Amino acid sequence: MNLKMRTLLKNNAFQAILSSLLCILGGLIIGFIVLLFINPGGAWEGITDLIKNFMNYDNSKVAIKYFGSTLVKTAPLLMCSLSILFCYKVGLFNIGAAGQYGLGAGIALYAALAWGMPWWICMILGTLAGGILGLVSGVLKAYCNVNEVISGIMLNWISLYGVNILLTGVKESTSPYTISVSGANKSAIIPTLGLDKLFNNNQYVTLAVPLSIIIAVAIWVLLEKTKLGYELKATGNNKNAAKYCGMAEKRNIILTLVIGGALAGLGAAMFYLTGYEQWNCSASSVPTMGFNGISAAFLGGLNPIGSIFSSFFIQHITMGGAYLDKTMYCAQISDLISAIIIYLCGFVLFLRHVMNRRIARKEEKEALAAKSISGDSENNKEGGEA
Repeated sequence: MNLKMRTLLKNNAFQAILSSLLCILGGLIIGFIVLLFINPGGAWEGITDLIKNFMNYDNSKVAIKYFGSTLVKTAPLLMCSLSILFCYKVGLFNIGAAGQYGLGAGIALYAALAWGMPWWICMILGTLAGGILGLVSGVLKAYCNVNEVISGIMLNWISLYGVNILLTGVKESTSPYTISVSGANKSAIIPTLGLDKLFNNNQYVTLAVPLSIIIAVAIWVLLEKTKLGYELKATGNNKNAAKYCGMAEKRNIILTLVIGGALAGLGAAMFYLTGYEQWNCSASSVPTMGFNGISAAFLGGLNPIGSIFSSFFIQHITMGGAYLDKTMYCAQISDLISAIIIYLCGFVLFLRHVMNRRIARKEEKEALAAKSISGDSENNKEGGEA
């Protein structure tokens, strides 16, 4: 292995990209094998249709419109991804992002449908709701030493059923879904600012899409370029050392989970205030967006900028599953393939660890070999002098 290649492989950014690509490739290969077992005749066409997603349409105008729909669902996934990675950087695993997302959606929708609030107030309330739920986990972690995973899981279900009860008062009389926001309160719909025209009048492409990207950049700046970000990461690495250095470790733990919860709640508001989807008041499982955020965070190498691309890819694959031929494969097969790819995203850090170990072993062997050669050279020199 030459020096340039080794230097490249040791680069964190290159490792993250290579690991992510290997996970994606592995997921697609396994998905293709699954399709082969079910129906070999349509396996290749099926996997390519899944990868192409909106590009399956020959009409460019139709394709660009469905591309916009993928972006609409990418924005909330990106926010959940940022929620997960922000807490993970501080040594916390915010599995409660699903509940924070659900509560943010519930409060934002209730403010829009029951109180007739404009979109920006609904968005702020949804963000605060997610932050408050994160605050609960943060206080329990900081002062009672309750693991944030346990409190997060418990709060996920409390949030789900609480939101179901709350939104029952604003649901349609003949269905379990909430009233359409666009029909009941148009002021609660996030403005498009002309973005809908770029995507063939796709009314769901709103300010939420560029706003989520701006927030991702802001989180990167906060973590990498500010004193607060340094303190938060130091607390995550060793809270006792951080305390010894004069950092408020309890405050940092609470603040981290509050910010993580607020990001997830904001993501829910960004999605439901577009009018793209209505909340199902009879839902018996927490929103998967919060859990998919875990995969997006790891696939993106736990980097806010990387999460922008990983969130889009996961949403692209998930929505691409709708194009599989249902006469050959059952409707759930697309979800299965998407789940396989998402599952393998969790191995990004493992692959980086494997690469670092192999490089370290290679360098150790070369160092020992160089030392051995140097020792032989010294011995030969001493023998010649004698």
